[in-house]
Amino acid sequence: MSETDEIKRLLLLSTPAQRQEIFSYLRKEFPIHPLEAKLNTEAEIILAVIERSAGLTLRMIRGVIAEAAFEIDVVLRLSAWSNVTPSGDLPYDFRLDDGVGAVRVQVKLQRSLAHRPMMANQAYRFLPADMFVVETQRTRKGSDPTGGSTRPYRFGEFDVLAVAMHPSTNKWDTFMYTVADWLLPALDNPSNLLKFQPVAPTPNDDWTDDFFEVVNWFRSATKKTICGR
Repeated sequence: MSETDEIKRLLLLSTPAQRQEIFSYLRKEFPIHPLEAKLNTEAEIILAVIERSAGLTLRMIRGVIAEAAFEIDVVLRLSAWSNVTPSGDLPYDFRLDDGVGAVRVQVKLQRSLAHRPMMANQAYRFLPADMFVVETQRTRKGSDPTGGSTRPYRFGEFDVLAVAMHPSTNKWDTFMYTVADWLLPALDNPSNLLKFQPVAPTPNDDWTDDFFEVVNWFRSATKKTICGR
């Protein structure tokens, strides 16, 4: 038996308190993540700050997690596809290309309300009560040269909407997809997307949990609007 195996054996025989003491001892030597050095603090403090953050900050962090989950659980598993996302402040999160053509994907997190999945009719009364909802607008406020808001997304800025369904599934690797041009238009400007979009809890004619299927929908150039009114 190697020395390492002997140490592991002794750890298995130790009490939780003893293992915690050993972990704390080793923790002084081994950082959990490079961000600790970058911020000159410990991961435990970073996590404590996140836990104490206000609702908007935590929602932004969860949104970033959704993007990372999409990259790890979807993008990196796509064979024959390349991630050709350019740098910069873009209206989409990923630009993916399989040689047939590029597909621009915007990733959003299913909206929650009071720590529970928000239903579509809680956003707008005219939306279905049996569907979830996603907020389709930019997080940061801004205005264009004419004074108009730059928060709304406009039709044509991305091709596919990927909604991370963690609030209802408790899993970061589950997504629902639809074609961006099928989304509901804003009530005051049909060139913009409606701020809140209804999301089907299970696949139907408008939503799918299969990335390849939504790509086929997008490339078919079918003209329609998702069911939501």
